[in-house]
Amino acid sequence: MEDQREALRKIITTLAVKNEEIQSFIYSLKQMLLNVEANSAKVQEDLEAEFQSLFSLLEELKEGMLMKIKQDRASRAYELQNQLAACTRALESSEELLETANQTLQATDREDFPQAAKQIKDGVTMAPAFRLSLKAKVSDNMSHLMVDFAQERRMLQALTFLPVPSAPVIDLAESLVADNCVTLVWRMPDEDNKIDHYVLEYRRTNFEGPPRLKEDQPWMVIEGIQQTEYTLTAFMFRLDASTSHQNLRVDDLSVEWDAMGGKVQDIKAREKDGKGRTASPVNSPARGTPSPKRMPSGRGGRDRFTAESYTVLGDTLIDGGEHYWEVRYEPDSKAFGLGVAYRSLGRFEQLGKTAASWCLYVNNWLQVSFTAKHANKAKVLDTPVPDCLGVHCDFHQGLLSFYNARTKQLLHTFKAKFTQPLLPAFTVWCGSFHVTAGLQVPSSVHCLQKRGSATSSSNTSLT
Repeated sequence: MEDQREALRKIITTLAVKNEEIQSFIYSLKQMLLNVEANSAKVQEDLEAEFQSLFSLLEELKEGMLMKIKQDRASRAYELQNQLAACTRALESSEELLETANQTLQATDREDFPQAAKQIKDGVTMAPAFRLSLKAKVSDNMSHLMVDFAQERRMLQALTFLPVPSAPVIDLAESLVADNCVTLVWRMPDEDNKIDHYVLEYRRTNFEGPPRLKEDQPWMVIEGIQQTEYTLTAFMFRLDASTSHQNLRVDDLSVEWDAMGGKVQDIKAREKDGKGRTASPVNSPARGTPSPKRMPSGRGGRDRFTAESYTVLGDTLIDGGEHYWEVRYEPDSKAFGLGVAYRSLGRFEQLGKTAASWCLYVNNWLQVSFTAKHANKAKVLDTPVPDCLGVHCDFHQGLLSFYNARTKQLLHTFKAKFTQPLLPAFTVWCGSFHVTAGLQVPSSVHCLQKRGSATSSSNTSLT
């Protein structure tokens, strides 16, 4: 009986795996169909733009050449008309002299003949007809302005779509996985000097818990890579149990509010068993070296948050760069907050109520509210509260932004000048939450920040 059960379990596992593969393939096919529509629309738009650009260039070239022909025609016509007018005047003068000479020759008065002949001779000497060039100043040949686009026409007829370059080959020997970083090195199988840049797509797949649908594992895109290597860095941290309020039960990246204060016994048990994890997110030799930014001993037991500050801090400092993490909290929690804080945040101080912390705060107790809080000032956020929140911290730019982690809708941005390193900070009362660390900054978040959406959504009164 037990053997049959075990055999059935194996069959169920095999079917579940196969179903997951089919679901993944179905999703890939659906995504490919969407990509076909989107990509075909884009290349068609690009083709129209390229041809329009070519048409514009040809039209501009045509206008320039027509203008040159018109100018040349006008110049030649002007010269020929002037020369024609001069010849006409010379001919008229010469015909007058000829008539005068004929009349003088036929005259019978011989006494006046010598004087008249001399005058005619002088007139002929000064006549324009004998000082006039009988060669046209310009030619009527316009062949130098003729065109022959036979070669260009053959080139245009030979136009086709761009050749697709070969896919890069990842150089595993040169690639490196080390303390929260992945350095990817690649090379081209064939030399191709027409490549302008590379595009890197990646997604996280090592989620804890049951397998996720592919829709929950979006591809991130990094464009404009000029070199044949790129380093992905992730902000990896755990929750520092030694800072947590006594009523918070901390388990790695999960926290549950415990009215009985069971955290004290839990910490003692952990210390006794010596089961504290290393600073590495994965227990592998490549990740065995702790990060220098990780706080080795936390704040110490004497600095544990107490009273009504149901707070816990992360164990890794933020002193530069961009970092992103997500938090999924229990919707039934009576109160929940997330943000960042200086390590100097006092043990009695609540998130957002001092100048040392910034947070988004959800209050489901008595009156529901969703606010952004800093220095004991609050701004009500007129938006539904998502069940999963994303936090993006750009330390050097002084930006702390909160997003709907599923839709990447910007909820609020703090603008500040951080004077000390920051720590991720969380608070919960009568509820629980789970943190997902080690995430890359989503490309959509980068796009929003580039477009200035973050700046326009900020509230200077809270900075």
